Amino acid sequence: MELALAPETLARWQFGITTVYHFLFVPLTISLAALTAGLQTAWVRTEKQKYLRATKFWGKLFLINIAMGVVTGLVQEFQFGMNWSDYSRFVGDVFGAPLAFEALIAFFFESTFIGLWIFGWDKLPKKIHLACIWMVSIGTILSAYFILAANSWMQHPVGYEIDKATGRAELTDFWAVITQNTTLVQVFHTLSAAFLTGGAFMIGIAAFHLARKKHIPVMKTSLRLGLVTVVIAGLLTAISGDRLGKVMFDQQPMKMAAAEALWDGEAPAPFSLFAYGDVEKGHNTVALEIPGLLSFLAEDDFTSYVPGINDTNKAEQQKYGPGDYRPNIPVTYWSFRWMIGFGMASFAIGLAGLWLTRKKFMLPEHLRVGEDELPQLVPFRKALRPRFIRWYWLIATLTLAFPLIANSWGWLFTEMGRQPWAVYGVLRTSDAVSPGVSQGEVITSMILFTALYAVLAWVEVRLLVKTVKAGPPELTDADLNPPTKIGGGRDADQPMAFSY
Repeated sequence: MELALAPETLARWQFGITTVYHFLFVPLTISLAALTAGLQTAWVRTEKQKYLRATKFWGKLFLINIAMGVVTGLVQEFQFGMNWSDYSRFVGDVFGAPLAFEALIAFFFESTFIGLWIFGWDKLPKKIHLACIWMVSIGTILSAYFILAANSWMQHPVGYEIDKATGRAELTDFWAVITQNTTLVQVFHTLSAAFLTGGAFMIGIAAFHLARKKHIPVMKTSLRLGLVTVVIAGLLTAISGDRLGKVMFDQQPMKMAAAEALWDGEAPAPFSLFAYGDVEKGHNTVALEIPGLLSFLAEDDFTSYVPGINDTNKAEQQKYGPGDYRPNIPVTYWSFRWMIGFGMASFAIGLAGLWLTRKKFMLPEHLRVGEDELPQLVPFRKALRPRFIRWYWLIATLTLAFPLIANSWGWLFTEMGRQPWAVYGVLRTSDAVSPGVSQGEVITSMILFTALYAVLAWVEVRLLVKTVKAGPPELTDADLNPPTKIGGGRDADQPMAFSY
């Protein structure tokens, strides 16, 4: 009981709860900013009202999401000082550099230009106003880049040296930190997954309205954009995931061996579909596997050798000293599978939807519909029956949650698979916690933060549901006739037209 409630364990639980909760908003913020910018670009180019209504609808959902992301992200800063002071002291010089760039450059882009975008609808010409949301999108991507660079350093520390006098890690090569292969491939994978999330979010909400035959022109456009985004992002997520896996096989062999429950090294090594075993004895009693596939995923060679958990544990004991260097095997194994499973499900549903709602020229004449009519769901030459159509809209609506679940399991895998290290090979998690924080203090802060997040979740869901149910706004004359010069071209005293 004492071990289960040790300050280190409680601090890890608190960090896991707050981090996973915060990361629900991050991929949506990144993707919705870019998708909203894309819709506004379509309106500026074509002046079609459906694009403007879609911009305002998805823009409001983006604003709700980014506001909640900022609020929940603040708690992360408190945690480092409260529960992880030894970590902060040790890595502050290195970890602080990319985070400083994130605040000074990326967050500046986001906060400045999002204000101009919100309040500039009737004060800025269309193209300048459009540039503002694109700058916001660039800011969100830069923000993700610098934060992931800091996290990648924890996975594979480079560009530093240990000061012998203070025992702290000190930065020697900032460029190495932000351009190492771990950073680049992790950014690629995270951004791909972010757009998979945003596309599925669009699909789910558009399907909700189309199933009720409401806001058809806007939602057909949104559905199509969401489907295309999910298919492209799904492919990129798979490609980037493969590259990230190869990097991890090289840098963190224990994590990848645990992800496959591969106890002893094999050549060729199989990919595990299902496994059940004895962690203490270090073997599987039940295993369903695809021969040679893990070797290919690790080295692009179906016959290559892949080290196992037992081999790697012995190697790390020789390198770092006595101890158990295995992560929680069941959590690492299953989180890896849930991440892949929900991600692939999102891609499959998007691909099916893209075919079922394909363009008119690919359909027989009698199945083509107008812009204000519901899309026909056509597998081949006949439309689906009403019962199957209802099932598709339901499944498409549920798709909204699939990438969010995949993202959460992906971060659990990334962080828990690195244990027992806070900084891989350099700082153990047990040495990173605050030494002066008691069990009761951590429990109290964890309860308070969890309660706060529960309230924020209730607020977030209420706002999102209300906005989604209301649907795209009707357009005003001010919306349709934006100013031609900065400051408003029609009436300097006219109130701002920002209204959703």
